[in-house]
Amino acid sequence: MNVNVRGKNIVVTPALKEYVEKKITKITRQFKTVGDISAVLKVEKGNHIVEITVPASGILIRAQESTKDMYSSIDLVVEKIERQVHKYKTRLAKRKYSNFVEPVPAPEVEAAPDEEFKIIKNKKFSMNPMTAEEAILQMNLLDHDFFVYFDPDYGGVNVVYRRKDGNYGLLQPELK
Repeated sequence: MNVNVRGKNIVVTPALKEYVEKKITKITRQFKTVGDISAVLKVEKGNHIVEITVPASGILIRAQESTKDMYSSIDLVVEKIERQVHKYKTRLAKRKYSNFVEPVPAPEVEAAPDEEFKIIKNKKFSMNPMTAEEAILQMNLLDHDFFVYFDPDYGGVNVVYRRKDGNYGLLQPELK
């Protein structure tokens, strides 16, 4: 496990780096495999923002917090990650000891009319094979509204998303 601590608009002192590493090491002990952890410390308009990303055991845990003090931001973001880890572990235990209902596929979505769109960001990411339930869990851990994943049973890329009614939808593309 390697902790990469970067600073934007701030000089990362050895004491600050050591504090971040010490706090992160506590939460990563619970996982068998942990990848390179990324911690970004920023100062914007007087706010001290800390963003930490932890790739562990096939999932990605990310949290961000902002306060007027860097050390309190670090403490708050670590607490947030601890809650996410606890939530993940609890859901795994519940799923292990109960029957999980397969989600119902969502109805087809209509295509938007032809207009010119400007792509402002292009992002590449690696995908691990997972089930729809694991993808929903990962989406909730990241606090996103959708999650793209590879389903080995289906043999393709699927998308799970959070609906406005609080339920989840599943998009399974078909080539014609």
